[in-house]
Amino acid sequence: MLSLQDAEWLRLGRHPDPCAVLGLHPGADGSNRVRAFLPGASTVWVLPLGSAPAQPAPLGMRHEDGLFEGPWPGGAYRLGVRWADGSESTLEDPYRFGKVLGEMDVWLLGEGKHLRPYEVLGANPCQMEGVDGTAFAVWAPNASRVSVVGDFNLWDGRRHPMRLRRECGVWELFLPGVGEGARYKFELLAADGRLLPQKADPYARQSESRPATASIVATMPPFAPPSPQRQAANALDAPMSIYEVHLASWRRRPEEGDRWLNWDELAATLVPYASDMGFTHLELLPVSEHPFDGSWGYQTLGLFSPTARFASPQDSATGGSAAGFRRFVDAAHAAGLGVLLDWVPAHFPTDAHGLAEFDGTHLYEYADRREGFHNDWNTLIYNFGRTEVRNFLVASALYWLERFDIDGLRVDAVASMLYRDYSRKAGEWIPNAHGGRENLEAIAFLKRTNEVVGGERPQAVTLAEESTAFPAVSRPTWAGGLGFHYKWNMGWMHDTLQYMQRDPIHRPYHQGELSFGLVYAFNENFVLPISHDEVVHGKGSLLAKMPGDRWQKFANLRAYLGFMWGHPGKKLLFMGCEFGQEREWNHDASLDWHLLDAPSDPRHRGLQNLVRDLNALYRRCPALFEQDFTGAGFEWIDHEDARRSCLSFLRKSAEGQLMLVVCNFAPVVHHGFRLGVPWAGSWRERLNTDSSHYGGSNVGTPLGAATTEAVPSHGRAQSIVLSLPPLATVFLEWTD
Repeated sequence: MLSLQDAEWLRLGRHPDPCAVLGLHPGADGSNRVRAFLPGASTVWVLPLGSAPAQPAPLGMRHEDGLFEGPWPGGAYRLGVRWADGSESTLEDPYRFGKVLGEMDVWLLGEGKHLRPYEVLGANPCQMEGVDGTAFAVWAPNASRVSVVGDFNLWDGRRHPMRLRRECGVWELFLPGVGEGARYKFELLAADGRLLPQKADPYARQSESRPATASIVATMPPFAPPSPQRQAANALDAPMSIYEVHLASWRRRPEEGDRWLNWDELAATLVPYASDMGFTHLELLPVSEHPFDGSWGYQTLGLFSPTARFASPQDSATGGSAAGFRRFVDAAHAAGLGVLLDWVPAHFPTDAHGLAEFDGTHLYEYADRREGFHNDWNTLIYNFGRTEVRNFLVASALYWLERFDIDGLRVDAVASMLYRDYSRKAGEWIPNAHGGRENLEAIAFLKRTNEVVGGERPQAVTLAEESTAFPAVSRPTWAGGLGFHYKWNMGWMHDTLQYMQRDPIHRPYHQGELSFGLVYAFNENFVLPISHDEVVHGKGSLLAKMPGDRWQKFANLRAYLGFMWGHPGKKLLFMGCEFGQEREWNHDASLDWHLLDAPSDPRHRGLQNLVRDLNALYRRCPALFEQDFTGAGFEWIDHEDARRSCLSFLRKSAEGQLMLVVCNFAPVVHHGFRLGVPWAGSWRERLNTDSSHYGGSNVGTPLGAATTEAVPSHGRAQSIVLSLPPLATVFLEWTD
């Protein structure tokens, strides 16, 4: 017979080892006994399976709250139940099934070495002993009890307490009959017996749409086989022009309550648009599940769950959007577009249903506020020193790359991870083991992530948003670097935008803001980022930053984009900047697409035409991308012509193709503009941002080409003479 203490613990939902007493167990007299806890049941009996005894056996009620016990001489069984309302049902008993995790999985999880823990943790639909159900498993080593709760058990934590695998701190339970689409959470008691807020599954593959917070049982997305085509498209010597998109505000349906587009609608609109514009990659602001729209996805709690916000109608039945998201990625690849995701391993929000104090302790976050709380964002910082936490984050990176065929991850807020004193005053941070400011654990985590990505998914790339002078961010770990493929060049962005916002009369005194980037341009593999951060929080739109009257604003922006596309480094442009969005970006509203159809001002359409043509020229000319990260691909002609606010340089391909880029950031035409060039012959104009096709004044070199003269200039024996348009960038290609 079950002891009174065990019975009381079960009734109260506080038994430390429920699997040791529930289900089929030998009694003290050697006979088998079945025990079941079914609140709301009035009668329970055992039903035979297979070759078990033919007669059902009633179980005696040990407690009116629903505890039943009785002898059962057979083996496999089901339970027959008559409920208090008189209805009857037949149930599979979760406690007659064995362990969920294999011994190798337990060992790997305990060591923090499981490369793909998402395959065994979370909610995994499966069969056990021929019975369909879901295997649940969650890491909560300091909890005194963990239960699965959901619609299937009236969210009652007493009904399905889990088994603790002490070797790895994981709680597990197979629930027969629970399948895809079921809503669930985990209910935990802390070590001191406190009932904690119900927690969403850290490894959930689908989640409810906010403000609801339950996890949803979902099948594992299929593995995406390696692609040589994508590996070639993501190579360092390939063109990379990135269109950065916040999906909820790219385009909306005002005729349908201003709703945002779903994955299939985005595949039918965003993908062909970006492809037509000539971009090579889309970069999506975080699409992992997050509770607060205003965080733009950067305060995520669903590191394995594509947000339900964009679920397509055919996917909504299960409450998730994984299948729709995969269709979107497949559509992008079919159109020749790569897909990059913003990924956020730096911090997470404090929402009660999330990771904060998950098992009653600071399990995922640093315990000390000086390490574990981010003052800028009021969020919690992952404990990068804990093996299981690092493993959780590395697995998330691999999951998106392997299961959704993502081309790469742009890692957010890397600088905040690298330094323990990031955005902290003296006395508000804890030095590392050597007394320094570097977060050695976070550095080790970033290296490990990049090594795993490189080893397991070599076609994928990682990009660091990193704004400090931390060395070798985009160098291999074996060479002492962090192992990223690319680093955002925040210094270039800051300096050049600062220059562009100056009135042209002051620009001659600040020429170095344009040229300084070449001093360090080849220290890292840089992406030139004009991102969402530059058009929000009172900074105004990119067009609004430009000085002068309306004509000059557009001309300045066209010249700047020409300079950017000519400059060494991959390109990134935030949505709306390609057509001159007037207003500052608002995450709650669509871009102002109507500007493109305004007959009173065709310059928006002209700017869009320019970006399309810049991308076409860029992708066609290896000189503009092939040697982005080596000095062999760049040569100054003149960066000292500050008086006229002009600069000029050459871009070179590995095979010797030359592209001459000449910029005039003054609002005047420079006739008779002589430039020294390395080779004799004809230098043909390939793109002029002052073209009337783009809304410019159509000033240019006669006949669209300049032939060299044997007149020395800029230290070269040959030179050409140009008519250099105002506030413009001109690309000229050498032809013999």
